[in-house]
Amino acid sequence: MGHTSTSRVQSYIGDPVSDAPAVDRDMLEEVFQDIQADIRYDHELNGCLNCGICTATCPAAHYYDFSPREIVQLLWTENLEGIYDAMQEKIWACAQCYTCAARCPFGNSPGGLIMLMREAAIKHGMQSAKDVLRPFSRVMLKLISTGNQLAPDMINPDHFADWGPNISKIDAPLKLLRKAVPVPTMHTTETAWQVNLKTSVELYTIWEMTGVLDQLETIDENLFDVICDIMDEKREDWDDWMDEQEDEDE
Repeated sequence: MGHTSTSRVQSYIGDPVSDAPAVDRDMLEEVFQDIQADIRYDHELNGCLNCGICTATCPAAHYYDFSPREIVQLLWTENLEGIYDAMQEKIWACAQCYTCAARCPFGNSPGGLIMLMREAAIKHGMQSAKDVLRPFSRVMLKLISTGNQLAPDMINPDHFADWGPNISKIDAPLKLLRKAVPVPTMHTTETAWQVNLKTSVELYTIWEMTGVLDQLETIDENLFDVICDIMDEKREDWDDWMDEQEDEDE
């Protein structure tokens, strides 16, 4: 008596209740292959008993239409339509606390898998990634152009009215207070600390060589152009400084 061969991989079924046009099959496969090809994928996905422990302990699942178990099942069964659909909204609900990874009896990491899906969403310029990252454009500009994520002058009463009376504390003379800090590199309000020109250029080069800026261009072309202009100026300043050092040595 022969045995029927089975597969966990779901066939292409489409979405029978959606009026939206079907996403091209080649696109679905390309997105999944980008996720699956990441070296972390096989470490984060080992199988699934569908026990639901990850969802039961997930903080985000209590407040959003989100389930770590669903994410694992979609990837485990290679449900390409479901994966693509989850990347339009659901994956952005994850808080990356990795409680799911700590509790999973199979050693899966739904949070890690979601990180791969988020990176793929950015790479493919999905609208969901653009919408989520747009509010952080000011922080990204600060980070890539200065090496700092935040700065004292980014906090002001107009932007943090929900702080109530506590917001009055930032009305203090920040520049004067920062100059009193023992560490000289923190005598600034434009950045959390001063990053020297060489370090700034090196950071930019790392982001450039690792593809971070290419991904940023797919999400926010205007921000990409601004950052490139800033770093071109810094590279010119660094080259001029190096030339001056050579002239002094001669």
